Amino acid sequence: MAKGILKWLFLLGVPAAVGVAGWQGWSWWDGVTKPVADAATKPKPVLLEIKPNTAAGEIGETLEAQGLIHSAEAWKLWGRWLNRQDPSGGFKAGTYQLSPAEPMQELAAKIWAGEVVKLSYTIPEGWSIKKMADYFEKQGFFQAEEFIKAASQIPQNEFPWLPNDLPHLEGYLYPDTYKIAGDSLNPQAIINQMLRQFEQIALPVYQENKQQTKLNLKEWVTLASIVEKEAVVASERGTIAGVFTRRLEIGMTLGADPTVEYGLGVTQTPDKPLTLKQVSIPNPYNTYINAGLPPTPIASPGIESLKATLLPEKTDYLYFMARYDGTHIFSRTLAEHEAAVGKIRDERANTKSTN
Repeated sequence: MAKGILKWLFLLGVPAAVGVAGWQGWSWWDGVTKPVADAATKPKPVLLEIKPNTAAGEIGETLEAQGLIHSAEAWKLWGRWLNRQDPSGGFKAGTYQLSPAEPMQELAAKIWAGEVVKLSYTIPEGWSIKKMADYFEKQGFFQAEEFIKAASQIPQNEFPWLPNDLPHLEGYLYPDTYKIAGDSLNPQAIINQMLRQFEQIALPVYQENKQQTKLNLKEWVTLASIVEKEAVVASERGTIAGVFTRRLEIGMTLGADPTVEYGLGVTQTPDKPLTLKQVSIPNPYNTYINAGLPPTPIASPGIESLKATLLPEKTDYLYFMARYDGTHIFSRTLAEHEAAVGKIRDERANTKSTN
């Protein structure tokens, strides 16, 4: 093995004396031959972005700083050897998923061949832009602020169907599971991917059924986002859409808790529901105070909520009260609704007292 190493060093133009000294005294060779860790101690992969025109030496320094290799000096020598083997090649820009458990020559081969990572991400129905941004940051894709800023730019040249005067893309980033190449890992690429999915899946549903609704595209997505946040049980989605549609038709406020939560930037829980004070705070998203729809969607609705909003169930109900198990009690009159509210509160109080 030593003869082979000396031969490489000679081909690279490194004096034999320096090569022998390096072999005996340097720790850098561990960067090439380090053993793979066992499953219990195997380090987590690192997402590393290499920008265009980054010098090989700078790449090595970054890899060493990230703990992916033991020596940037070894990286330089290996890069020179690769260049002799493939003079037309080179380390390529992109985002790579690299592990400290991989030998240095494997890491180098990936970056030399441009084997950028293919990542997947999942956006569930009902997520807001802020929740998506926090998710992408936790995944190590980019900073949350970058995504929020990108989602405030409306690419109408590329997606002319987007409604005019949108302050942001809330509601139009279609919830789904996606795959994206590491060299395209930036907020705008992800946003474009989700908008294309909306264009391919959701937009045709509206175009095929718009003669059966009074809602324009923006109103449709906005109401569907509220239905998405309210409907936990799939079988109730059409009824909830029907209640909100009927309220809009008779000029009654929607009184939807999720819009208040969105406007205030809070999340209620069974133990900490919205207070009377909170639902009385004026803001454009308070549908207890303001008639009609809020100014924008409040989340990304899935296709079932979008369909239910276009073709809502015909119902006499005007009210519903959450049971805290995902289902609701539906009522036709205010008296029925108040009785349902009292019943749920009593049940909740009894549950807490027995725990």
